[in-house]
Amino acid sequence: MTTDTAVHTGRKSLGPFPPAAPRNPDAPHVTTATVDVDAAEIEGPLTRIWESFGYDEFNWTYTPTGKRLLKTFTDFSGGGYFVRPHYMYCSGSGFGIPHWSNGNVYHEDADGNPYYDFTLLDQAYDAIVGAGHHLLVELGFTPRDLLPPEAAELTVVPSPTAYTNYEAGAWGYPPKDYAKWAGLISATVRHCIDRYGEAEVKTWLWELWNEPDISYWRGTLEQYNELYTATVEAIRTVLPEAKVGGPAVTSGGLEFLRGFLDYTSRRDEPLDFIAYHTKGSRFPTRDYRPFAEPAAEQLSPSSTKMLYDLREFNRLIGSYEAYADLPVIVDECDAAVPAHFGRYDNRNYSFQNTEYYPVFQAKLMKKILDLNATEPAKVAYATSWSFYFEAERYFEGTRSFLTAGGVEKPFLNAYRMLSLLGPNRLRTTSDAAWQVGELEHTDGSSMPEEVDALASRAEDGSVAVLLWRHIDDQYQTSEDLTPVSVTVRNLPAGSYRLRHLRIDADHSNSFTVWQQLGSPQDPTAEQLATITGRQGLEEFEAERSLRVDGDVSLDVTLPLPSASLLILEPSS
Repeated sequence: MTTDTAVHTGRKSLGPFPPAAPRNPDAPHVTTATVDVDAAEIEGPLTRIWESFGYDEFNWTYTPTGKRLLKTFTDFSGGGYFVRPHYMYCSGSGFGIPHWSNGNVYHEDADGNPYYDFTLLDQAYDAIVGAGHHLLVELGFTPRDLLPPEAAELTVVPSPTAYTNYEAGAWGYPPKDYAKWAGLISATVRHCIDRYGEAEVKTWLWELWNEPDISYWRGTLEQYNELYTATVEAIRTVLPEAKVGGPAVTSGGLEFLRGFLDYTSRRDEPLDFIAYHTKGSRFPTRDYRPFAEPAAEQLSPSSTKMLYDLREFNRLIGSYEAYADLPVIVDECDAAVPAHFGRYDNRNYSFQNTEYYPVFQAKLMKKILDLNATEPAKVAYATSWSFYFEAERYFEGTRSFLTAGGVEKPFLNAYRMLSLLGPNRLRTTSDAAWQVGELEHTDGSSMPEEVDALASRAEDGSVAVLLWRHIDDQYQTSEDLTPVSVTVRNLPAGSYRLRHLRIDADHSNSFTVWQQLGSPQDPTAEQLATITGRQGLEEFEAERSLRVDGDVSLDVTLPLPSASLLILEPSS
């Protein structure tokens, strides 16, 4: 085992992008748009890249709220999401706080012999599997009893709000004994097979560590590579068909990823998927301004920056002939970082409460699919690092699906809309859409206002068209609605039922309702019922019947920002 001082490979941001997108109040609006959908031209399967989420707080998985949220995803999607919690191997009391949790699995007796306690792991995995989802197992981090001597060098200033150096990051040091680490891995795989069955565990993805190109890993690239070999061997010894991968680097970790792929390809190490992360913005956080004051500088996430990251990483992966066809998992793919910062830290996080965020997410998923059509390596999953936070205020503005009181935020409705798309992608064009080819000549600007669409067809002949109006500027407003002409061509003649679902300031938006009630932080039972009554996906107009003979034209008007889902279902 290498014991060199930790030195990461060079990290650098990709492309000419600032940490967050600045305002451009003079940016032009889209005044009209035409969307064309060919119901007879299937471009291929619609890869459901959005069916994955993860979070830091492992211990909140099995709380009543956590279990209900897992079940909510199953109820609207049928289940099958990949769920990726942090900190499964960290030692601790089983108490989770924002950005910290623990599974407390590994222990040693007085003679240094390992033994394991899967009590907390079972509770978390029971909740995930019991809700019909699968594990994206992030194997990390170092248990306290496996810390190397150099971990003592990490010092913290004692204070009432600080724990020990272990919670402060000593868990990021490589384990002192790779054989004992391998024993822990094998025992975990064996235990999971015994509890959930081999067929279920074969569907799981096993990933070593998280973001080893930054302080999550206080070792070297060489140490990470050596630990990967030991980890994969331990997994495959128990379950030869297990799907293994890594290294889940940040968007600054391109060279770390290159070093890892050089290692695995040279040695022909097992590798079933490749993982990395991207974020759309990093605000100058925690400025602690008076709550009534606006942001010192109005900033927003950049989807263009995220797509540029994806393209550069996928081109690197595609340059390895053996890896060009491997699934790529962007298992943190988020508009802003970190997840537990909200509007009280910096007002720019306010978008995580509003209709801006679900529309951003729907747009991002479509553009990733567009990139898949042009790049050799393709994204299989784009994971939202979102779950919920205990003890926060109503609409704290954190990156989460729920706010206080178990109220669903508008963000969750993006996933409801996406779940209603069919299995086959249809050829769709918009004359007001930004194209991923523009990444070739980007100057670092964020995505301008656009109207674009993603359409699908189901086996029963239903056609769903998800369209949106959006700009990468949460502060940009428009009093004008944009008229959009949507034409669906080559539909089989017959009667259809048209449903129109909408996310905007006035639909599918618990946040707006909460504001209309005076933004109560202690809502009455009646107020809470009013808020939750409007939290789900809502109809924009009453369902109606259409007689179609080949083509149908639908007129939609879109505020900024908004998303509409049009569903044409054959009726008898």
